[in-house]
Amino acid sequence: MGMIYLTNNDKEYEGVVNLPLLATEYSPIDIDLNLFDAIIVTSKNAVKALHKSSKDWTKKPIYSISKPTSDYILSLNGNVVYTGISGHGSDFANELIPMLGNKKVLYLKAFEVVSNLEDILNRNSIDLTSYIAYKTICQQIDTTIESKSVIIFTSPSNIDCFLKNFTWNPTNIAVCIGKTTALRLPEYIKYHLSSKTSIEECIKLAKSLY
Repeated sequence: MGMIYLTNNDKEYEGVVNLPLLATEYSPIDIDLNLFDAIIVTSKNAVKALHKSSKDWTKKPIYSISKPTSDYILSLNGNVVYTGISGHGSDFANELIPMLGNKKVLYLKAFEVVSNLEDILNRNSIDLTSYIAYKTICQQIDTTIESKSVIIFTSPSNIDCFLKNFTWNPTNIAVCIGKTTALRLPEYIKYHLSSKTSIEECIKLAKSLY
C-alpha cells in the first residue's frame, strides 16, 4: 500500500502525511459588529479573520457550521449559540432559518463559496449581510504521491489545487470530509464520504481503507 495524505492541515497525525496545498489570506473585518445580533461562520478561517480584526467578537452570539469550528471558537472564549447538525453548508442554512427570523445577521465567508447558504437565507427573508473574511491561494508543492494511497480532501479548494499539482492516479482513493467537497471531484475519481465533518473521522475512515 501507499500512504495516507491529508490536504492542507497544520496539525500532525500519526501515519498521515500533510500536503500544504493552500495558503490563506485574511481580510480586515472593517465593519461595526454592534450592528448585528448574530454571526454565522462556516470555517475556522472565518473565525481566525474575526479574531485578528476584533477583540469584542467574543460577546456576539455565533452560529457555527460544525463541532470542530465550534470547539475552535470556544477555545478563544467565543459565544457559540448553535452548532450545525449536518456540517454541510446548504443543510446548515435550512437549520438556521427558524432561528434567525428576527435577527440582523453577519455571514463571514470565503472569497470563493460553493454552498448555497447565502442564497437560501436570502430567499427566506433573513436580514443577512455577507462579508468576505478570507481567501485561499493554491501553492505549488514538490512532492511525489505514492501509488495505492488514500488522499483526504478537506475542502473543494483543496481538490482544485491538488489537481493543479498532480495527475490523479487511478490506484488511489479519495476520502472527502463532506458532501460539498465531494461534489467538486471529477466523475472519474472514486471517493468515500466521512460520516462526520471532522478530520479525525476522515483519518479513521482512511485507515480502515488503507
